[in-house]
Amino acid sequence: MRKFMKKASVALMAGMLAVTGIVTAGCSSKKNSDKVVIYSNADDEAVEAMKKTLDGNGYEGKYVFQTFGTSELGGKLIAEGKNLEADLITMSTFYVESAQDQNKMFKDLTFDRNLQDESKFEKYESPITAQEGTIILNTEVMKENKLPTPKSIKDLADPVYKGFISVTDIKSSSTAWLLIQGLVSEYGEKEAEKILADIYDNAGDHIEDSGSGPIKNVRAGEVAIGFGLRQQAVADKKDGLPIDYVDPTEGNFTLTESVAVLDKEDSEKSDLAMEMAECIITEGRSELIKNYPVPIYNGETEDADQKSGNPKEFKEKLTLDLLKKHQELSERAMGK
Repeated sequence: MRKFMKKASVALMAGMLAVTGIVTAGCSSKKNSDKVVIYSNADDEAVEAMKKTLDGNGYEGKYVFQTFGTSELGGKLIAEGKNLEADLITMSTFYVESAQDQNKMFKDLTFDRNLQDESKFEKYESPITAQEGTIILNTEVMKENKLPTPKSIKDLADPVYKGFISVTDIKSSSTAWLLIQGLVSEYGEKEAEKILADIYDNAGDHIEDSGSGPIKNVRAGEVAIGFGLRQQAVADKKDGLPIDYVDPTEGNFTLTESVAVLDKEDSEKSDLAMEMAECIITEGRSELIKNYPVPIYNGETEDADQKSGNPKEFKEKLTLDLLKKHQELSERAMGK
């Protein structure tokens, strides 16, 4: 999951590059006017899987792929609506749905999605990945410091873990939302805020901007415990790293990213974008599921170690408004 926000210096540089990119795009607009423009917030692994799928199925040279941070692309979806340059997007599902509610900007998909649960997704979207959160451990650091194995997210608030924890900030990474969903779902907002304040105190300088920050800290032995994406921990353990994971008692919550097609007047280009969306889902999932192993479509399976021990869904529909609400809860916790 890409970062929601960047630090000021990075943002300034990105803005300068964006201006340059706009000029370049303007100079070559005629050259690319017949190509499908794809905007995405996906991780590098997912982007490469989608490109590989499109190129291998006859679409090489027929599209332009551009990646953005989640907050940047989300802001463009909300602000620009149908005027967005893209013909096709892949984006966090809650952002896709919030943008559609506000701007009515996506077409219903014309292909059979073959989803395991059609009721979870609107007709204009189809998920490309699903990602779960879990507690990640460096077994060597745990042993060296004689730390007890946590069983829950709430356990991470115990002072015994002070200086040994790494988490992410929900203002900059959606991975943190998986942790906060677990706390709010199990204990309610008031108690979740108190627990989160203690977790932040234990984490200290290891509250990261990037969703991959905590697992990198755990891998490096800088901390003993992190909260991150389950599939990354499973892969590390398989590769022989001193990494283990604990599915928290509060649950393994999930975020998905989906593909959607812009509703534009250029019917020929729109039809091509729809074909590419179908290709990504029907041909690309076999590649995507290698790095994002949560089954979404009929016929997909997962290995025993990939199956989370306590899968759960948040009681409320995930929306941009709910995200903002939980960001405010996090800010209050940091201020305590």
